[in-house]
Amino acid sequence: MTTAIIIPARYGSSRLKGKPLIEVNGKPIIQWVFEKAVKATLADRVIIATDNEEILQTCLLFGAEAEMTSETHNCGSERIMEVVDRHPEITHIVNLQGDEPLIKPESIDEVIKNIIEDKNADISTLVRVLKDKKDIENPNLVKCVVDNNGYAMYFSRSKIPFERNEGHATFYGHLGIYGYKREALAKMTSLPQTSLELSESLEQLRALQYGMKIKTSVVDFIPVGIDTVEDLEKFKKIVETQS
Repeated sequence: MTTAIIIPARYGSSRLKGKPLIEVNGKPIIQWVFEKAVKATLADRVIIATDNEEILQTCLLFGAEAEMTSETHNCGSERIMEVVDRHPEITHIVNLQGDEPLIKPESIDEVIKNIIEDKNADISTLVRVLKDKKDIENPNLVKCVVDNNGYAMYFSRSKIPFERNEGHATFYGHLGIYGYKREALAKMTSLPQTSLELSESLEQLRALQYGMKIKTSVVDFIPVGIDTVEDLEKFKKIVETQS
């Protein structure tokens, strides 16, 4: 078995163009993510998948394994599948977002452990407990409902579950990292989009609607994904306090 962390790094972000190349404390964001990924003990290799020559060359300069991919992919999982198709030896894959520079290596390992050890799981991912009412009601923060065995039942931008009776529910926020068995990723990227996926604009709903099983683990850190200028400034301040 070979487990690969694959980091999609697209140049054309609608809100932060060239995001992977933006430097913070002398390092591009994609390097921050790569350096966390290589510390995951259960991964055999880390590959950056990009659609941009400048990103490719930057990654090669700081010592990363990187590959060019098509500019026409609709999502990160399609970009990752292009890379996986070139490597028949890869059996398990982690889709690690290229804008999560504070991801914990041990959390990446948790995703890998679940997808390797759980024979029933097609996909694995992470969730965290939400306490803040604003987070619970924020449509940009995806929520997840899980069953008693830790498998995802549904993901939504809405507050789920609905509280007819308060005080019983635990609210989980979803972290956008996925582990896949090779055959599950191939299936996921070959299936047409579903009504739930198109309605909520959440790719993982395609997997659920086709009957695939997504295993979750609960982690206790708050991710800092960089989607906006405000997110970037927040990350810069965190780096300043840690240095």
